[in-house]
Amino acid sequence: QVQLVESGGGVVQPGDSLRLSCAASGFTLNSYTIGWFRQVPGKEREGVSSISGSDGSTVYADSVKGRFTTSRDIAKNTVYLQMNSLKPEDTADYYCAAVEPGWGRILRTMLVGVHYWGQGTPVTVSS
Repeated sequence: QVQLVESGGGVVQPGDSLRLSCAASGFTLNSYTIGWFRQVPGKEREGVSSISGSDGSTVYADSVKGRFTTSRDIAKNTVYLQMNSLKPEDTADYYCAAVEPGWGRILRTMLVGVHYWGQGTPVTVSS
């Protein structure tokens, strides 16, 4: 049974950091690209970052480039999203997803390649 479980969300102040975790089970990380998405009420879910299952290469949205880092621990079958210098506009529900390999290179279309979703974790950045 495939499962993705996110954790690590919370309420922080602008400039703070958070690390989100996405623990995968039922498959190994080299089987899929893992994508990070976020969504605010009334807006479409947007791709934030991805990490390739084959070589661990990463892609970032311009809005988070230089502040967010995606990494993985193969032994733990877990992907991380390290978020630094958080801004109020980063406030959203964050989701990880198992994405068909190849669909993670272009974040604006990554949604099409999603096979499995996690349940999401909320992040609030507010002073």
